[in-house]
Amino acid sequence: MTEVTPAAFDGHRALHSPKISFEFFPPKTEEMERSLWETINRLAPLMPNFVSVTYGAGGSTRERTHSTIARILKETRLTPAAHLTCVGAPKGEIDDVVARYHEIGVRHIVALRGDPTTGIGTAYHAHPDGYQSSPDLIAGIKKRYPDIEISVSAYPEKHPESPTIDADIDTLQAKVDAGAARAITQVFFDNDLYFRYLDRVRARRIDIPIVPGIMPMHNFKQARGFVTRAGTTVPDWLAEKFAGLDDDAETRKLVAAAVAAGQVHKLAKHGVDTFHFYTMNRADLVFAISHLLGIRPNGAQKAA
Repeated sequence: MTEVTPAAFDGHRALHSPKISFEFFPPKTEEMERSLWETINRLAPLMPNFVSVTYGAGGSTRERTHSTIARILKETRLTPAAHLTCVGAPKGEIDDVVARYHEIGVRHIVALRGDPTTGIGTAYHAHPDGYQSSPDLIAGIKKRYPDIEISVSAYPEKHPESPTIDADIDTLQAKVDAGAARAITQVFFDNDLYFRYLDRVRARRIDIPIVPGIMPMHNFKQARGFVTRAGTTVPDWLAEKFAGLDDDAETRKLVAAAVAAGQVHKLAKHGVDTFHFYTMNRADLVFAISHLLGIRPNGAQKAA
């Protein structure tokens, strides 16, 4: 594995108490809502830095995202971050969404361009009266609400639509120039990809945190299809670990926990002290991995 260079981490080493955050998606049914809140209640005592709630293509989950965020604010002590995209809406409509969030107390937005409404892999067309890109959206938010913190996406293997990794980092620079304070990476499974990306980002003097996004593979076959469409490489060694387990959910869960825990431990060993977990609205694997990182409920910490 590539050793972390001073350019990558500015001399900071891993702490015994890593910072964590979680991503959820808004539920579609009452049963999914019950499951989500069981997950939130299970993970809340781990005291994450924040929890984010996703936003469907073209704003398709806008109201469910808002109601989930509002309930988190009302019923928990968690700090929610609302996802927001540019897709399929004029600026005024997006500004109204931001205003509603600000009114209920949201001070953190994950600002994204968003996927085309016709699906990943098809051409993206901005709304003629809308924000044209994620840097444009970020600038619009910061102009009206300087107190809102902005997180953005980053791509260790580059965004599928970017011609080169350097062009992709140009986009990240534009996001930072517009006001982004943190980047959260797309899922990756080869840590060397993350470290090489981080070296290139730091070489460009982009110094915001680049938080690794970690996804425990609860259902490998399903998750593999999802992440590869978004440009993530699934190594052969990882596929081999799940071979023959399509009908064995319990063993899959154990393997998924071992793989993700191994990944975060190796990242922590090389200086990474912050992690963002794509929970898929499930608590079990994320709770177990956090435990192995030394994170205990209600802030109690153990050396990892």
